[in-house]
Amino acid sequence: MNFPEDFLHYVWQFRSFDYSGLQTTAGENLKIINPGLLNKNAGPDFFNAKIEIGNTTWAGNVEIHLRSSDWLKHNHQINPAYENVILHIVYEHDAEIKRIDNTVLPVLELKHRISADLIKKYENLFLTLTDFPCIAQIGTVDQLIVDSFLSRTLIERFEQKTKAVTETLNELNGNWDETFYRFLARNFGFKINALPFELFAKAVSQHIYAKHKNNPNQIEALVFGAAGFLNDQFEEEYPKKLKAEFQFLRKKYNIKPVEVSMWKFMRMRPQNFPTIRLAQFAALIVKANHLFSKIMEIKDIAQLHVLFENLPVNDYWKTHYHFKKETSGVNTQIGKTSIDNVLLNTVALFLFAYGKHTATQYYISRAIKLLERLPAEQNAITDKFTGAGVKMDHAFASQGILQLKKQYCDEKKCLYCGIGIKILKQA
Repeated sequence: MNFPEDFLHYVWQFRSFDYSGLQTTAGENLKIINPGLLNKNAGPDFFNAKIEIGNTTWAGNVEIHLRSSDWLKHNHQINPAYENVILHIVYEHDAEIKRIDNTVLPVLELKHRISADLIKKYENLFLTLTDFPCIAQIGTVDQLIVDSFLSRTLIERFEQKTKAVTETLNELNGNWDETFYRFLARNFGFKINALPFELFAKAVSQHIYAKHKNNPNQIEALVFGAAGFLNDQFEEEYPKKLKAEFQFLRKKYNIKPVEVSMWKFMRMRPQNFPTIRLAQFAALIVKANHLFSKIMEIKDIAQLHVLFENLPVNDYWKTHYHFKKETSGVNTQIGKTSIDNVLLNTVALFLFAYGKHTATQYYISRAIKLLERLPAEQNAITDKFTGAGVKMDHAFASQGILQLKKQYCDEKKCLYCGIGIKILKQA
């Protein structure tokens, strides 16, 4: 018996056992009219089941254990929540169980009713040491089934991310523009510099930039100063000017800069250095105020791309990757892949979150359509799935895959996964 109770939940829910001539362990004839609804919370495992035992039809709950004695180990015999259990499903019956009122609980033993082939399939999934349990079988599953479950995991992923948006929105008293600005800043840091970018965004709110929207140098001073990069002594005119501007603005707005040591440069391509990303972010602020409002209005993906293209990045950065470090041929514009990343992780998320918050399906649909227009992500996780035969044509699918891997594969929840269930059912 090399399986958990969850496996028996699957067996009962999908009637994946021999149910001919069913009898309780007491010898009474048993007929399953309705197995009930799986309960993922506390209490009996299945609610609202309908079972015929002998000549009596019972309606109530079903509890499942590996052994009958587990009922006692879990102290169900003193828990009123289990008084309405009408049938005890077990793999092995090893003890007579009575309810609180001293009536004997009917038991169905499955030990000799589950095929060895099904148990072997389950073990092949759960005992694998590969990157994900069904790596050898997922390519045999119909793509429609895979896509259907990825639709579910994609929604799960965005609903989880929406919680973080809602928390920040509440913290900012319902200010969507400021909330979007903070998440956009974090996105600009990508994974390695996400935290310092987030802290930098908190140091200078969006409304402060709005007061200086007609002065690019002051915007750049606010950005690099709040990020902690203007504390050195400079020889070049551009950083000296920014430092002078920031010394005034820092006092005016009581700005507390981020510790410059938080920014990561190691093992990064110079194009992704945080100084370049900050220069691009400053240029984006100069180019477009109130980005959230604009994004809510733009429906065409090409027009969304335009918002992040041809940014008025200061010419200084064409010859620098860092203050005091001169070079040549620096591309100061955001690449298409990086723009797609922002559209995926911030723009699509906020369309979805706004739709959820306002109960407006229109914005949720726009978020999904945007994901279907964006290319699938390529990373170590998605590469494993494509290598196993999963087709990913767009970001909708790749985002679903990332959620699938994190919430189902890594947690070995194959029995709650539509793909895993199909593999177990395959002949």
